[in-house]
Amino acid sequence: MAEHQQASMRTSLRAFQKIGGGGLSPNFVADFDMLKHKDLDLSVRLGALLGFNALLLASAIQPISASPGSPLSLDAPTQPWPVLVITLGVLLLSVSGYLCVRGILVGEEFNSEGIEESPEMLVRRLFAAFCRSIDVQMKMLRFASRFTIAGGAVTLAGCLWIMAAKMIG
Repeated sequence: MAEHQQASMRTSLRAFQKIGGGGLSPNFVADFDMLKHKDLDLSVRLGALLGFNALLLASAIQPISASPGSPLSLDAPTQPWPVLVITLGVLLLSVSGYLCVRGILVGEEFNSEGIEESPEMLVRRLFAAFCRSIDVQMKMLRFASRFTIAGGAVTLAGCLWIMAAKMIG
């Protein structure tokens, strides 16, 4: 896997050097900067959501791992349904974390095979690789956000259920 990444980066660098051989146009630089900034923005968002998921997961497992007698503690044999609800919340948050990591790991896969010395075609392929990467990251962020909201809501409902049950009886 590491060799593939290095080969891909060398290919991208060679293509970029060919494109820049005759000097880079201001339009190319502006387009390239816009794509780089969008890619960086999405990586930061995915990283932030991943960190938030970690906090939510730490909170979500509290009812399952809490000492008996604590306000949010659960006893699996006598309270199986609240345990299942909390476990579902943990599962949803875990899926969100997985999607965040997948989105962060998306790279700009670039292939210059079949292109002789055409800088225009290299530019198109380079931009297409960035656009594809950004589209995949946006999709992962969108799905991960939905799983985070669902996992947080299920966990909150489970905690409210636990507290209500303890207050009532």
